[in-house]
Amino acid sequence: MATARGGARARSASTQRDPEYLKLAIVEFLGPFVLVFAGVGSVIQTGGENLVAIALAHGLAIGLLVAATGHISGGAFNPAVTLGLLIARRLPLDRAILYVVAQLAGGLAGAGALTLVYRDIERNRVDLGVPVVGLNHTAGNALVMEIVLTFFLMLVIFGVAIDHRTGRAISGLAIGLTISLDILAGGAVSGAVMNPARAFGPALVQQSFADHWIWWLGPAVGAVIAAVLYNDVLLANVAAGSSPQDRIDPEHPRAARGDRADRVDRADRADRADRAEAETTQLPVVNPPRRTDRRGRRR
Repeated sequence: MATARGGARARSASTQRDPEYLKLAIVEFLGPFVLVFAGVGSVIQTGGENLVAIALAHGLAIGLLVAATGHISGGAFNPAVTLGLLIARRLPLDRAILYVVAQLAGGLAGAGALTLVYRDIERNRVDLGVPVVGLNHTAGNALVMEIVLTFFLMLVIFGVAIDHRTGRAISGLAIGLTISLDILAGGAVSGAVMNPARAFGPALVQQSFADHWIWWLGPAVGAVIAAVLYNDVLLANVAAGSSPQDRIDPEHPRAARGDRADRVDRADRADRADRAEAETTQLPVVNPPRRTDRRGRRR
């Protein structure tokens, strides 16, 4: 009987969890889909020659999706970022696996959708945006560039989306701008992919896997280094869910934790003391002068 009840509870929990997992999978699918569709679409339209437009398209795609759906799944949208969150103990293994599968499927679907929009001649002119090592650069150069760029991206993600001491309202903008900045800085060297799903979808559709390992290994290493650094060093001894007074004070950003609370307490005590003194201090009573008549007699 107890076994039957236990099995029923397990089935009930699984039934409740399945819809949530479906929501997570849908959101993590949409992020890379939009990234590849918009990002590679900009590469096709510009012939890969307008780096600013390409950087903006990739940055806006992820920034807007993070702002719109990040509250549902966290908005990882990137297998390397997902790995970093897993290593930093910010994501359980089963959810990380779900995320990676959904992300790769989204990247592949985005690349497939582009084949329905653009002609072969237009797509093949840029090889459907498949990343390549830059001219006059080596695979080693491209690998280091991907490590550094993804390190920057993961650091910003932790700072604006995970660290509770900072406001999260601008997380989508900050993450999107970081992607655009990285593409402007490293696009000529490695393509500034930073995301294995972005490389995987177009490469599979085009069957073009030259140096493909760079865009898996580089982002993975960079994301893990940044995640461990921020999570285990910069967030060390910072309690999760601490009260607002423990957040960074814009007027004193370098003050130690608790300094702002001490200043607030001192100000409150001084204010209460001033009010108490004002209430207990009695002002002297001034009697109005009496009038007299012409003979000097008081009225």
